[in-house]
Amino acid sequence: MTTSAALDTTPAWALLADHAAAMASADLTALFAAEPARLETMVLDVGEICVDLSKQAASAETLAGLAALAKTAAFDDWRTRLFAGAVVNPSEGRAATHIAERGSGAAADVAAAAPGQAKLRAVADAVRGDGTRHVVHIGIGGSALGPALLLDALGHAGEGPGGHTGDGPAVHVVANIDGIALSRALAACDPAATKIVIVSKTFSTLETMTNANSALDWLAAHGVADPRGRCIAVTAAPGRARDFGIGEANILPFADTVGGRYSLWSAVGLPLAIRCGVAAFDDLLAGAAAVDAHFQHTPFARNLPALAGALDVWAATFMGKATRSVFAYDERLRLLPSFLQQLEMESNGKRVDRDGHPVAYPTAAITWGGTGTDAQHAVFQLLHQGTHSDPVEFVAVREPGHDLGATHHRQLLGNAFAQGAALLRGRTFDEALAMTGGDEAIARARSFPGNRPSTTILLDRLDPRALGSLLAFYEHRTFTAAVLLGINPFDQWGVELGKEMASALDAGGNFDPSTEGLIARAGL
Repeated sequence: MTTSAALDTTPAWALLADHAAAMASADLTALFAAEPARLETMVLDVGEICVDLSKQAASAETLAGLAALAKTAAFDDWRTRLFAGAVVNPSEGRAATHIAERGSGAAADVAAAAPGQAKLRAVADAVRGDGTRHVVHIGIGGSALGPALLLDALGHAGEGPGGHTGDGPAVHVVANIDGIALSRALAACDPAATKIVIVSKTFSTLETMTNANSALDWLAAHGVADPRGRCIAVTAAPGRARDFGIGEANILPFADTVGGRYSLWSAVGLPLAIRCGVAAFDDLLAGAAAVDAHFQHTPFARNLPALAGALDVWAATFMGKATRSVFAYDERLRLLPSFLQQLEMESNGKRVDRDGHPVAYPTAAITWGGTGTDAQHAVFQLLHQGTHSDPVEFVAVREPGHDLGATHHRQLLGNAFAQGAALLRGRTFDEALAMTGGDEAIARARSFPGNRPSTTILLDRLDPRALGSLLAFYEHRTFTAAVLLGINPFDQWGVELGKEMASALDAGGNFDPSTEGLIARAGL
């Protein structure tokens, strides 16, 4: 097996680097004429998801080069290790068993996840039937971003032509240590009918436990006799939850091999089961499992997450594109860019390979984005005419999620597709000159370079199964990119330093003059 430290010295890497120089000036529109099979090769479906990669700045030669790199990087071996429950997180000596939570991967890992899955279903059913009207879900990072996305996408009652399944207790997700976040959530709740869900892998996360204690104080201040009896703990450290005073029946465990940003499939996804019912949660897992099967068994050339991940490496590492923007053309997916920021940048924002050697090439791009069509009136000026030409991604849903007139959804999808077309085509100076009556200055201002890459992801509908497939697609895409870069996507040591420094500040440690000045000014 080729070591990660040697990847950028291999022939496959060198060929791609040389090819990138040639592709820097490629005419993307011309690729469609030059490659008759381009749509067949680069527009792929998995379940209810269609991903159009054909507008990417990549040719058939590019795809062949990326396939060669995948072979050099032992992609098949690392994929096998993931699904076998072997160590894929060497810095922590761990497997990554989030796929087992949805029934994929090693039989032993699936069996180990089963009791926790059964318990979360029992607890969800109990909460839905015991008179609870409000749930405050307290976590941070992956313990909050995933659940918030699930709730916003699927948990609004009455949406969609057939109605939605958001008929359970209202769930409020709180992450920020800023007391405003918790205060606003509590203000929307009736203390007599509220439960608190505390989500922390270690059950020691400072922000989460601070918010949890404040929520317990709020219950006590409003006459709740046994505040801890109203708590549900979701954790990989059940002993600490017991020590905190939470009863065994309300402790939902998950394995420490399930990383935070990959954890929504475990009991961390309890809010969806509470709000929308266990059947919705089961459908979410089933949609993800379908993508797992595709990713595990499909050859690289037709493997949708693998190709998308390889093209991410192509753009960021070989073409030098430092950012990738994601725009959700569906209000229900407005939190998707934030979710992907953590998934992609915390996973692949690394400066050493999995063996601990410094890398000499860019790794993850900076992920950012927004919601269409709002973003068109804010940031698309830069995308169309700015000096950057980094990849853009559009995510849209074919069926509307509302009962309003068809013009709403037609305009929404039309804008999504038109933006990709405009980024590709642009507008020449001569075309602009004809439009401006011969005014050259205005014509230059109204010219667009075009030739800018984009990807479009189209879901048939936004239901739990489709959302599960979409999120699993992004997970496996991220894993593929990590393998081709030779890095470990399952640790996040960069997160720890800031937390350590915050603890040191709280303990009165010494800092640089600038930080000392800020501490003094704030009166800390």
